[in-house]
Amino acid sequence: MKNLIQKLTETFSPSGFESAVRDVIRAEVAPYADEIRVDALGNLIVRKGPDGNVENARKIMIAAHMDEIGIIASHIDDKGFVRFAAIGGVFPRNLPGGRVRFFNGTPGVIGVEPLDKPTETPPLEKCYIDVGASSNKNHPIKIGDVAGFDRSFIDMGDKLVAKAMDDRIGCAVAIEALKALKSTPHNVFFVFTTQEEVGTRGAETSAYGIDPDLGFSIDVTMWGDSPNQRGLDVHLGKGPAIKIKDGGMLSDPRIVNWMISSADKAKLPYQREVLLGGTTDARAMQLVRAGVPVGCISIPCRYVHSPSEMVDYRDVQNAVKLIDVMLSGPVEI
Repeated sequence: MKNLIQKLTETFSPSGFESAVRDVIRAEVAPYADEIRVDALGNLIVRKGPDGNVENARKIMIAAHMDEIGIIASHIDDKGFVRFAAIGGVFPRNLPGGRVRFFNGTPGVIGVEPLDKPTETPPLEKCYIDVGASSNKNHPIKIGDVAGFDRSFIDMGDKLVAKAMDDRIGCAVAIEALKALKSTPHNVFFVFTTQEEVGTRGAETSAYGIDPDLGFSIDVTMWGDSPNQRGLDVHLGKGPAIKIKDGGMLSDPRIVNWMISSADKAKLPYQREVLLGGTTDARAMQLVRAGVPVGCISIPCRYVHSPSEMVDYRDVQNAVKLIDVMLSGPVEI
């Protein structure tokens, strides 16, 4: 599974430009799917159905977003420095000295204009990208070109570090859960969604099209186990987190109970999560049509929305096992 995680995280696919990672995921899931399609917004929808009558099976939607945060070139000055805007939640404090790679292969280094106080956090408008050009003539970058952050995958044993763990780790869990699911009484839709980082857009359109009976997202959550990190009692290595609330969604108590009872039945470790800010695809799923009961399985992740996001491999493996247990039997909610 580590090779899959490396392959997913090292693929560049910011919001709205998910085709590269979608191709990677499609190749992984094709042998295990009963049906695969791509909708108008680019969501990859992978269905696995029961051996019997699909029409009478309960429809369950599982969403993991394919996109990652990135940047888009907005201006190139006469000395060749590239100004840019954020795609998704790019934190300026994480940018100085960082590296990016544009879709055409051009690498760049993020620089910062001189600040009044060297210790202050630079605003985005004081940041620029140096691609080694000396002018804007015959420049390798054009306005509107998109880049992702350029960091390689690191295997630290139990701890794994990469850019785009948010949410390629959720995609990896969904892929492995699909592979592990030998049979199910449900009509399960594994949806690898687009444009989550800019407003959970892909989850909304795909959920509208699928019209599920219930569902959940798989995403990262914040962490509470590094020095002076407060406000969230979630630790790496203590199991996947079962979300009860976040900044945009209240999980349906019936979904929470289903997740907890499944984990208890299989003797799998888990944590209870109340996240004070941020949200996931589950929020968009919850609000389509006449409403959908939803929840979320979260992978604890340190340094979210930085180029070096960290997860614990044991949490990832246990999330796969939990989803397999949840989907292998009947669901009563």
